[in-house]
Amino acid sequence: MKRHFYLVAGWLSLGLGAIGAVLPLLPTVPFVIFAAFCFARSSPRLEAWLVEHPAFGQHIVAWRDRGAISRKGKIAATLAFALSIGLAVAFAPWPWMMAPIVAAAVGGSWIWTRPEG
Repeated sequence: MKRHFYLVAGWLSLGLGAIGAVLPLLPTVPFVIFAAFCFARSSPRLEAWLVEHPAFGQHIVAWRDRGAISRKGKIAATLAFALSIGLAVAFAPWPWMMAPIVAAAVGGSWIWTRPEG
């Protein structure tokens, strides 16, 4: 039963990552890393496919080995935070406009303290 849960969660996460590949504000790599985590517990074949994938494998290995995020990933996250803040300031009323600012401060601080890989 647990294996099936991880398999479904892995596919859902991989699907969200695929959507994130075309939508600018939805991240791709964190969903792919989570999918690899789930597949490691449900399907060694699918996990190996992700770890060996030319586009995502290096990110998965860097995260597993060192908790590392690439410089490009950090910059992309920062740009997404900036865009979210800009949209919130332009369109959201007070105090809701503060939500992405707080999220960017907390999330961005955490992202930029991770090692680079």
